[in-house]
Amino acid sequence: MNIGIVGGTGGMGEGFALRWCVKHDVIVGSREAKKAQEAAANYANAAKQAYGSSIAGSITGDDNISLAKNSDVLILSIPYEFIDDMCSKLAARAKSDCIVVSPIVPMTRTDIGFVYIPIEHGKKPAAELVAEKMAPRSRVVSAFHTISEAKLKNVGAGLDADTFICGDDANVVAKLSELVSEIQGLRPIYLGPLSLTYQAEVLTPMLLNAAKHNKMKHPGVKLT
Repeated sequence: MNIGIVGGTGGMGEGFALRWCVKHDVIVGSREAKKAQEAAANYANAAKQAYGSSIAGSITGDDNISLAKNSDVLILSIPYEFIDDMCSKLAARAKSDCIVVSPIVPMTRTDIGFVYIPIEHGKKPAAELVAEKMAPRSRVVSAFHTISEAKLKNVGAGLDADTFICGDDANVVAKLSELVSEIQGLRPIYLGPLSLTYQAEVLTPMLLNAAKHNKMKHPGVKLT
């Protein structure tokens, strides 16, 4: 499977690339192809050190838009405010059966702490905006909102966490759940249709506020 990570040169992109390259071909994206290629080379070296010769996949780099045409799954590791422009461009390149994953959280920091923008400012949840730009809606799912970047990059340890998945198509949700399960210690939990994505997105500012006030490092969510 080809997995494209739009905005993949950040910490989350690195973590996903390192975790999934064992079985899949991962394409790291950036605004500039050269930057993406340099990051991909660094990730590939790190993967080789971690896994040795057991890697069946690969890590390569390309610009954010070009990678869409070769991706079976697109992970949108981009800021909320970039959704409109980026998704409009990606929609013209992505394959019709490409699964689009939004881990995007619309939040901002205020004097009282991190807040969820759709509640505070009456805007739409991130995954809803993605679905508007990258129709059909059925191929859009949301996930990975509460995953620790530091833990994701540490391939020597499991995450010991859950991630909520929202989506309208059962087959699409099942395919993403399979990918989630390939990440050691990460369990997929189906939350409901895409219209409930706000319930998953809002957990991120909540966790950050709790971590700050209670001096916790890299908190996550796990249902017991």
